[in-house]
Amino acid sequence: MDTSWLARLAAFCYRRRLTVLTSWIVVAVAGVFLAAQYGGPTSDDFTTASTQSGTAQRLIEQHFPEFTTDSITLAVRSDAPVDDPAVRDRVTRVVDALASAEHVDRVSSPYDGYGQISPDRHTAYAVAALTVPNGDMPVAETAKLLDQVKAATGDGVTFALSGDAVDAVETPGGGAADAVGLAVAAIVLLVAFGSVFAMAVPIVTAIFGIAVGLSAMELLQNVLPTPGFALILATMIGLGVGIDYALFIVTRYREALAAGRTPGDAVVAATGTAGRAVVFAGGTVVVGLCGLLLANLPFLRGLAVGSAATVAVTMVAAVTLLPALLGLLGHRIDRLSVHRRKESANPWSARWAGVVARRPVLATLAAALVLLGLAAPALGMRLGNPDASTQPRDTSAYQAHRILAQGFGAGFDATLSVVIRLPEGDPERVAEQITGQSGVASVSPPQRSRDGAVAVLAIRPTTGTQDPATADLVHRLHAVLDGQPAYLGGAAAASIDFAELTRDRLPTVIVVVVALSLLLLLVIFRSVPLALKAGLLNLLSIGASFGVLVAVVQWGWLGKALNFPTAMPVTSWVPLMMFPILFGLSMDYEVFLVSRIREAYDAIGDTRRAVREGLARSARVISAAAAIMIAVFLSVMLGADLGVKQLGLGLAVAVFVDATIVRLVLVPASMELLGRFNWWLPRWLDRVLPTVRLEAEPAPRVEPVASAADEGTIEGADEVCTRPAAGAVTA
Repeated sequence: MDTSWLARLAAFCYRRRLTVLTSWIVVAVAGVFLAAQYGGPTSDDFTTASTQSGTAQRLIEQHFPEFTTDSITLAVRSDAPVDDPAVRDRVTRVVDALASAEHVDRVSSPYDGYGQISPDRHTAYAVAALTVPNGDMPVAETAKLLDQVKAATGDGVTFALSGDAVDAVETPGGGAADAVGLAVAAIVLLVAFGSVFAMAVPIVTAIFGIAVGLSAMELLQNVLPTPGFALILATMIGLGVGIDYALFIVTRYREALAAGRTPGDAVVAATGTAGRAVVFAGGTVVVGLCGLLLANLPFLRGLAVGSAATVAVTMVAAVTLLPALLGLLGHRIDRLSVHRRKESANPWSARWAGVVARRPVLATLAAALVLLGLAAPALGMRLGNPDASTQPRDTSAYQAHRILAQGFGAGFDATLSVVIRLPEGDPERVAEQITGQSGVASVSPPQRSRDGAVAVLAIRPTTGTQDPATADLVHRLHAVLDGQPAYLGGAAAASIDFAELTRDRLPTVIVVVVALSLLLLLVIFRSVPLALKAGLLNLLSIGASFGVLVAVVQWGWLGKALNFPTAMPVTSWVPLMMFPILFGLSMDYEVFLVSRIREAYDAIGDTRRAVREGLARSARVISAAAAIMIAVFLSVMLGADLGVKQLGLGLAVAVFVDATIVRLVLVPASMELLGRFNWWLPRWLDRVLPTVRLEAEPAPRVEPVASAADEGTIEGADEVCTRPAAGAVTA
């Protein structure tokens, strides 16, 4: 009888199933209510205090508070000069409508402001300062403004709006994408299980976990800065891992029922085995996401902690709510069957393992070359952040960008600012030094703060934010300002600084996550080669996903087909988020597959037969889990947030590579090559490591899924080695 804490927890949840289910319902409803009432604001500010742009932003907030309010920009393009009386009348009417909108404090008219009309007199812009943050601007009011601007366009005059409030209306997140991901997951589960009840249980479990996790994330926004897209990201991750975790446990539960166990014993056995694998894998994701705090980037703190909280809650739901639901269903888990699946005595996965085992060197080299080829583009990865120039071409935001870039130059959206402390600094001298730099289109006259503490220069580059030349200019200006009480700021400079910080701190995250994962794998499998091999294969699959991401996003390969408006740098935070998530997901599949192999090896003592047995018993479940993950991750491609779409694409590619090339080729081939060395563990390390057992009793001797004559794969089987004390993990 399994007496582990997870088994005892499962037994309790089974006995008190109505109480557990009611508790989850109460917690979910209360969480949603509290989040709706007391959820904190979001923040898309990625400036960092330790950078020049962060210092410049802080000084502007202190001495130029009028520059820090959120705003909406009105762009105007006219065939006739904008100061033509007829055009001026039309522009003034639109400006007045903008000024009368809710939460608009004031509007700087192009006819009253400085430099708001282009040199050719055909382009102009107005700026509406808001009394609320962009995120609090009512969607209905912004949509009304967009309709008014669209109605005013025509007869040689074009109007367009841009700003974060406009983006929230034109490119909202979630919605249909989440529904598509759920629908595809339901289809995959229905095909895999053949039962409506068995399909519904993982989805219900995941939905409860996500509801509670997202509520916690909303409340955390009161104390941690969290970007606006964080809820979309957490929903995507929580849905994928939540369904997969429940899938593994339900699979074990149905196997236990088929073996003749009672529903109560089956719940305990499933949670005590697959549930432990879920806890290890989910824990890796949680700790990996929290490891992002080591990067010390304020923009990522709420995102990392909130996403980790969502994964943690879905993991808890899998080992508490799921046993209760299974207890309520009992043998009815297979009711409402849509097909009866007949198990093959020699499934395709076992036959495939035999094929790989006959040519392990060729299989290893071919798979490694494919992964290295996919990863190669990652060497040229360039980081940045989306802006108006990368928005969908049919949006008002992109139209505004195009209008202003044509009228004022490509660098209009990349305007930089230099904040100079007074009286130590000399604004005129700084302006003179900057004016002579290549890549600078114009430098504004110095503007001094009312308290006389600082002065500000506005610098307009000749290139846009996404152009590598703008980053080169920022580096040159840093060198010019070095040693002076002057700081380079602006959205473009902050974006470039953030990209460089994430690039510099990514190695720290990689080292921490890899070290932690290797330690956990070593404890689980009690094998040095298996732990090192798993870490290496995970790195290869993640590298392949990085490479594909660069090819699609940065090079533009298949970009239009995948709903990317244009080629652009990879969003700065995406690689940082991808790495811990993917390491955790890869560990999930590794534990599920290799633990099955280890269980078979402990029973039959033959590596080749154990690989075939383990692959035969886990391939279908891993394939279903991977299909669900891929569907959920790719569903965000229907949305509009470019960073989230890049993350979804990268995660989907990595899961596909991991479930095919890695699990079906490299794992069986490498284990065939290593033979008895697969299970090597030094005696001193065996004494030091804690023993983790996920099965209640030693695994019984199993019958191989194929006879020795099948495919001719058993001849010359490995000599039985002396195995260390079984600490096998059974998922």
